[in-house]
Amino acid sequence: MTISLDAGDKAAILVEALPYIQEFAGKTVVIKYGGNAMINDTLKDEVMQDVALMKYVGIRPVIVHGGGPEITGFLKKVGKETEFISGLRVTDEETVEIAEMVLDGKINSDIVNLLNRRGAKAVGLSGKDAGLIRAKKKLATVYEGEAKKTVDIGYVGEIESVDTAIIKDLLSGGYIPVIAPIGVGEKGESYNINADYVAAEIAGALHAEKLLFMTDIEGVYKDYTDKSTFISTLTDAEAKAYIKSGVISGGMIPKVEACLCALSAGTEKTHIIDGRVDHALILEIFTSTGIGTQVVKEEVQL
Repeated sequence: MTISLDAGDKAAILVEALPYIQEFAGKTVVIKYGGNAMINDTLKDEVMQDVALMKYVGIRPVIVHGGGPEITGFLKKVGKETEFISGLRVTDEETVEIAEMVLDGKINSDIVNLLNRRGAKAVGLSGKDAGLIRAKKKLATVYEGEAKKTVDIGYVGEIESVDTAIIKDLLSGGYIPVIAPIGVGEKGESYNINADYVAAEIAGALHAEKLLFMTDIEGVYKDYTDKSTFISTLTDAEAKAYIKSGVISGGMIPKVEACLCALSAGTEKTHIIDGRVDHALILEIFTSTGIGTQVVKEEVQL
């Protein structure tokens, strides 16, 4: 999606950005990088430009990336079928090795390389580095009629603890941490973890000023068939009520729940933005209107 601007518009945006640059200089912003912005080469380049710009104006960005489609694609190449239970990938020992290779060895290093080429010093990490993410096995919940049971789906993890010391050291040294969502278990085993929740836990642990989720949708609607019902701001209480009532449903639930997790852990504001929009990150951070749905604490005055 392209937004066309004339010279006057561009100048106005630069002027509008000044107070936000002043406000966020020195602050930590966590970016969950995913969706079409990871696949489309033009959007990918714009995301890297945005992150580099953020770094150069004094913001301290931290990137957490996903990679589900790439993992599925690689599994297909090696002739391995992908199975999901309750939305979670069944991950045997071979699959988690492939997931770690794709996430940490390919996607992570590609992002780091793209940022470094723009002069923004980046360092790749996985949750296994320096004990960053301690994880345990996550069981899937399935329903058979009215009965509920849990199913072991292998090396799929949930976070037990986050140690942000290595992230803080890198930020203090002027580096951009780029984090793959792999955690380590008590016996040293690898766990593949939902990147949304990794981003939320890390943002909360860092007491980040903002957490931005890059998605392939505009944000939250009361009714997705009616564009006039777009919700630009949700309080945490409203978000919980909308989930309970079914206004927020399907794939949006994990995103909003991750926002709530980050807020409760210490993040100031969370945002769900459309990564298909050109330069979505700087439009969200440096303009008064933004482009997505922000989920904020009840007590925040807007």
